[in-house]
Amino acid sequence: MSFDSLDRILEALEKQPGWEAHRRYRHLLQCWESVVEPKIVKQTRLLYVSRNVLFVATANAVWAQNLSLQRYSLLKKLNALLSKPLADIRFSSAQWYNVKPVVPGQETQEKHPSAIESVPSLPDLPNKTQTPQEAFQRWAAVIESRSQNWLVCPCCQCPTPPGELERWTVCAHCISKQWSSQESISSEMNLS
Repeated sequence: MSFDSLDRILEALEKQPGWEAHRRYRHLLQCWESVVEPKIVKQTRLLYVSRNVLFVATANAVWAQNLSLQRYSLLKKLNALLSKPLADIRFSSAQWYNVKPVVPGQETQEKHPSAIESVPSLPDLPNKTQTPQEAFQRWAAVIESRSQNWLVCPCCQCPTPPGELERWTVCAHCISKQWSSQESISSEMNLS
C-alpha cells in the first residue's frame, strides 16, 4: 500500500461527482487573491456562492461599503477568470464574527480555564509492567505535586486550577452543578 499526499487525495475527491461546488469555491478563492489587493484579501473572507451570487464577509462595515462600491469592477475581473460567471457579489460584516483566519505559523488557541501552565513530568516507567495499584499511586503523586500550590474552591475546598477560579470563582465541578441545578429549576418553572 502506498501513501498519497493529502493534496492528491483532495484532488481525487474533488474530481468526483457532487464536488463541483467545492471545486468552484476553491477556484474562486484563488481568483479572488489574484484579482484584489493583498490588503483587501486580509480584510475579507469568501463565505459561499448561492444562486451565482458570491457572499463575502468583511472585517467591518466600512470595508463592506467600500467594496460594495467597487463590486462591478471586481465582478468583471472575477468573471474574466471563471468558466461559470457570477451574477453579483454581496459584502457584509455580519458574518465576520471576531474570528481571524489562521495564518500558518501564527496559530493561537484560546486557553481553556482548566489548562495548567506547567505540568510536572512523569517519572520514567520501570521496565517491568506496573500493577494497577502502582499506576494509581504514580498518578496520585503527580496530581498532588501539580495541585500543591493551587487555591481551593470556595464551595468544595478542592485544589482548583487558577483559570477556573478566575473565570467562574469556583471549580469546574461546582459550576457544572450550579448550572445543572439552574436548568432543573427553570425546566420545573416551565412545566408549571
